[in-house]
Amino acid sequence: MTLPPLLQRCLPPALIWAACWGLMLRVDAHVELANLVLLLVLASTLSTLWLPLLASMVLSLLAVLAFNWRFVSPERSMELQGWSHLWLLATMLALSWLVAVLLSRLRREADAARRHAEQADQLRALGQALRDSQSPVEAAALLQGQLDALLPTPAPLLLGAGPLPRENRMTEGQLLIGDPDADQLAGLWACWRQGVPFGPGTGRHQELRAWYLPLRGRLASHGAALLILPDALHPDPELRAHAQSLCDQMGLALERQSAEQAARRAHDEAEGQATRNALLAAISHDYRTPLATIMGAASSLLDQGERQTQAQRQKLLATVLDETRQLSRMTDNTLQLARLERAGLQLRMDWEAPEEVVGAALRRVRQRQAQAAQRVRLRVASALPLLQCDAVLLAQLLDNLLDNALRYAPEGPIELLVRHEAGELLMAVRDRGPGVPPAARARIFEPFQRVEELDRERPDAAGSRRGAGVGLAACRAIAAAHGGSLRLRARSHGGSSFECRLPVQAPPALDTPMEDTP
Repeated sequence: MTLPPLLQRCLPPALIWAACWGLMLRVDAHVELANLVLLLVLASTLSTLWLPLLASMVLSLLAVLAFNWRFVSPERSMELQGWSHLWLLATMLALSWLVAVLLSRLRREADAARRHAEQADQLRALGQALRDSQSPVEAAALLQGQLDALLPTPAPLLLGAGPLPRENRMTEGQLLIGDPDADQLAGLWACWRQGVPFGPGTGRHQELRAWYLPLRGRLASHGAALLILPDALHPDPELRAHAQSLCDQMGLALERQSAEQAARRAHDEAEGQATRNALLAAISHDYRTPLATIMGAASSLLDQGERQTQAQRQKLLATVLDETRQLSRMTDNTLQLARLERAGLQLRMDWEAPEEVVGAALRRVRQRQAQAAQRVRLRVASALPLLQCDAVLLAQLLDNLLDNALRYAPEGPIELLVRHEAGELLMAVRDRGPGVPPAARARIFEPFQRVEELDRERPDAAGSRRGAGVGLAACRAIAAAHGGSLRLRARSHGGSSFECRLPVQAPPALDTPMEDTP
């Protein structure tokens, strides 16, 4: 059976005093009066560990009077004989009171130390929750729970990670926890907007029986909390300061999240601007050569077409067609790279057969360079799983890889390998060309980067620089957009292997049609 709290607190002092008086009555005839005084002081000291200061002092006074009546001669009388007895009783009472005051102060300091330790644990727990959560808003429930533990009434919260709205109206980014009435909600909005606390001891609206505490950051407030004070509770400044510390910790976390979001937006905008600048630079520099070639061929056909032979006209038209295709490829790759590096891109994903993607890429190569495409050797495994992808983008990836292999490996077969291994679909384009120099392998997938050593070795370009250096960068962006990767592996006997690995997921189950029943 559990005793009431008051009885639990009073029972130990009562037992101590009962034991003390029983012992003093038993040994009265055998010990001197001064020794009995020590027993009384000991009982007063021990009972002070449980009793409040005023109760302990009153009980010590009654014990001294009872001691005088029972043990001091003449017994059973309040009369004192001589100054020695008066001095003894006064000293005993003063000693009991002094011990009671010191123990009460020590107990008060111990309670304060324990309260400070609990408050430090609350701040540490909230700090760890804010550090581990993806968003400070997720830890708002923990803050409300800690504020609820300070007072017997729930503590509503109003907070937001975004900018403060112009009107007192909930918008996207704001969160209201609890169920405040209309007046309390208006007070929360006012506290958030002004960024100062309201209530007793704050110097503002001290007639309220509640504290409105802002969630303050370094630059602005990011919400407010309401702590309703019971009528019988005297406002404690220390309690309000601790609650404000909890709110400020949440406010700093919300401000840090807003700063991080602004930094990410600025970074994305800077990257987008850098991509646009690089795109313009590539267009202005790398597009001049094919455009000049097309213009020269078209001018020759227009001005001297009648004086040229059929073979000369066919050669000029082939030049126009080849350079136009090159411009088209450069434009497609550059635009795809700019699109894929934009934040929040959503691809048009569908379940596709890898064989169809490979076939689309080969058709592009054969249309562009039919004779060179005969060197491509297919090694496509059987029973390949369906792939959730953007088929147009993957076909462009393979087209770019095959075009690079045919261009930089003019001799020997080009191998296109497709197989399923370890939960991934491997698509690799392998050649036996000169390979990529080790110094250039780290930057070959970066936008607008070219390997000058390979350009000088190309027999068809005679050292000319064709392309904007975005083909492999676009391939890597396409692979990353599908959750995969693209890497270069040098082959042991010469050549390069560009390997794209894409994750394979289980396709959705097809609904089986029900048989018709007669």
